[in-house]
Amino acid sequence: MFSQRLNQWAPLVLSILRIVVGLLLLDHGMAKIIGFPVSQMNPPPMSLPWIAGVIELVTGVLLIIGLFTRPAAFLASGLCAFAYFIGHAPKNFFPVNNGGDAAILFCFIALYIFFAGGGPIGLDAKSGRA
Repeated sequence: MFSQRLNQWAPLVLSILRIVVGLLLLDHGMAKIIGFPVSQMNPPPMSLPWIAGVIELVTGVLLIIGLFTRPAAFLASGLCAFAYFIGHAPKNFFPVNNGGDAAILFCFIALYIFFAGGGPIGLDAKSGRA
């Protein structure tokens, strides 16, 4: 009985998860590209971190609005895997010591969204592409 009630909420919570991941990706991309919110990240244009910021901006917006959700999630997942192995793993084997926890979580949550879809809230769902 309890599981059935929880299962009823699963699609909505999937949409909420997608939106939150999109907001966090957008936050990272904005910090890199436009300097807001102010952070230590200020990569030069066309550098690898700057390109990652552009991808974070675009995939973040797409995930927030639920448009092209699966391709955006796939791209975001690959970006985060790449970020982990290029930027974090060389520093230390353990994620807690190399600062890569967020990259791993983003990678696997985005991969889940790629397979699960974006849920009932979003432009893909409205257009029947979900």
